[in-house]
Amino acid sequence: MTMAMPLANEFDAEEPVIEAIRAGDRYAFDEFTRRQTRWVRGVVFGVLGNRDGLDDVCQQIWSAVWQRATELRDTRSWRSWLYRMARNLAVDAGRDATRRRHRDRTPDLAAPPRETACPAQRAASVEQGHRVLGAIQGLPAIYREPFVLRHLNDWSYRQIADVMGLPVDSVETRLVRARRLLREALRGEQG
Repeated sequence: MTMAMPLANEFDAEEPVIEAIRAGDRYAFDEFTRRQTRWVRGVVFGVLGNRDGLDDVCQQIWSAVWQRATELRDTRSWRSWLYRMARNLAVDAGRDATRRRHRDRTPDLAAPPRETACPAQRAASVEQGHRVLGAIQGLPAIYREPFVLRHLNDWSYRQIADVMGLPVDSVETRLVRARRLLREALRGEQG
């Protein structure tokens, strides 16, 4: 009986791409950016709690990745390196936004609603999406960050623990609390 080799983790598969980026391969960088944009946006959203400046911060992150790729000595640690860079730039952007007191409170991170037969159903779907995103924005960052990584980016508990530098048990606890807070917030809006 032969045992099948486990498939490489999607994160491990990026190591050769990271090497190519470090060597100045723009195509590899574009491909890496395309594949990792969703989770980078999730990290930024998890820190900021809203879409204010989301695109600008992501652009800064990708620019920094291109400029600093040679600083990454161990390509196996690219995920933590990118997470720290994304988180730090998002924190800086959040501080800047607070100083400027410029806030756009319209959440629009959700995917467009599915087409339904009735305009009232479409409106209700959009309204529900805004309520959920508003509740996510209201979570304290300590719970919002792992929640976004898990539920919007579909990361495993282990992946979240690795990039956040936490034990898996702590990630699980934060996710349980985040879900509880979301349920309470959404119930509060209905009642």
